[in-house]
Amino acid sequence: MNFLLNWLLLLITVAIMLGLSVYSNRVMHSGKGESGFLLASNCLGPFIGAATIVATAFSGWGFMGSPGVAYKYGMIELLGNFFFAPAIVLAVLLCARFLHQKAQSMGTLTIAEYIANSHDGPSHIKRITQAFAAIIIILLLLVFLVGQIKALGLLGSQWLGISPTTASIIMVSIIILYTATGGLAAVAFTDTFMVIGMCISAVIIVATVFSDIAPLDLFNQLNAIDSDLLAPDHSGPYGSSRWHVLMVLPYAFIYSATLPYMSSRFMAFANTTKVHHVAAYITPMALLLSLVPIVGCYIRLKVPNLANPDDAMPVFLTQFLSPGLAAIVTLFILFAMKSTANSVLHAIASAASHDLRQAIWPHKKLNSTQLLVLNRSAVVTLGLLGFVLMLFAPPVMLSMLAILGSGTLMAALVAPTLLAHWLPGNIYAALTSLLTGFISGAILFTCFDLGWVEAPLYSSLLACLSYALVVKGFQYQVATQCKS
Repeated sequence: MNFLLNWLLLLITVAIMLGLSVYSNRVMHSGKGESGFLLASNCLGPFIGAATIVATAFSGWGFMGSPGVAYKYGMIELLGNFFFAPAIVLAVLLCARFLHQKAQSMGTLTIAEYIANSHDGPSHIKRITQAFAAIIIILLLLVFLVGQIKALGLLGSQWLGISPTTASIIMVSIIILYTATGGLAAVAFTDTFMVIGMCISAVIIVATVFSDIAPLDLFNQLNAIDSDLLAPDHSGPYGSSRWHVLMVLPYAFIYSATLPYMSSRFMAFANTTKVHHVAAYITPMALLLSLVPIVGCYIRLKVPNLANPDDAMPVFLTQFLSPGLAAIVTLFILFAMKSTANSVLHAIASAASHDLRQAIWPHKKLNSTQLLVLNRSAVVTLGLLGFVLMLFAPPVMLSMLAILGSGTLMAALVAPTLLAHWLPGNIYAALTSLLTGFISGAILFTCFDLGWVEAPLYSSLLACLSYALVVKGFQYQVATQCKS
């Protein structure tokens, strides 16, 4: 009977999301060319913009991965999670305006195109740079998408009473359907619907935990089990010292400002949207959702011998909530996962259908109908590819998959998107930093025993240094030639 209720809830919400995507499809066609599908015709106001940013940032990682990390490592994860709220707000206040204005002035629709067009240099090198940026966006965000699909399957299978594989293909199909229908507008409007549910679920989760055990008692009992859960001498997965957790703040800032599925929101703001209004809406939602990992600490007390830490949230839902309440909260958590999965899928499809097409066939002209078919086909193809890759993914923690994909990508993109605003360079500097960030990020994460945010930050620094060195090298060369 519970499964019947869950299926009914799923069908109702799918109908709502499809209705929103059909409405957004009208918004999409009000734009010129691809701008409707890729940037929602620059229609995002402050609340819709804030809602889609928060929904995208707090996802399967926030509701499934992060509680699993808290179960394993304790309160250090709650502290690290809280840094995301101020980081996102800072990214909006400091970076959204110039990314939006510069993208509009150049007529760019994606972050790879933004990088190519904002740097001077030969056209063939610009095309190579745009193609390489698109390729690493596709590769690394597919890794991230696999983690989201896996999380959807794990939770959806328990909720619907089916296998994880079947749950995954159902959820992916739903995401593909509404994303392909309305593009970024559909993603943003459905995200707004979803984030309301996410916030409600956060309130229910926190109220359930603290109505059973007071915060001080929770801390004391964690300390009694293992003092490292409350006051560790390290930062758990973030680094070897207790101070490494502070690195989450710059990591989350760069993450929010550079990754295509986040920065595309900045580019899609309406011209009338004020960034401080967006930040004002983001703050309470992000702070509330930052509390969710406390459930991992709670389950560590109640069920101390979980074989898989990622099961912390599913166990909480099945054993500590009433069936009806668990059904609703699970639906809202699935919202969180879908909200990031659809954003990541849209970013991957944009890189494939727009950036690779421009780089490979720069003179090929397509009409609006052909472009729309290409955009939608990319969503369908890459969404199904993400599902297939999930079937062969190794059994690693969800947060690790997320940081491997997004962390390496942000290292590659940070210099030509952010540093370039204050230190303008040419296309050679952009391409060098893309290569440096990608290669060093992958090597540091996979080959060295570093904290999860250490590898992306160190590789981001190396990428910025390589960008600056190329810029200074060209400036020195020009100065030498002028003197001679």
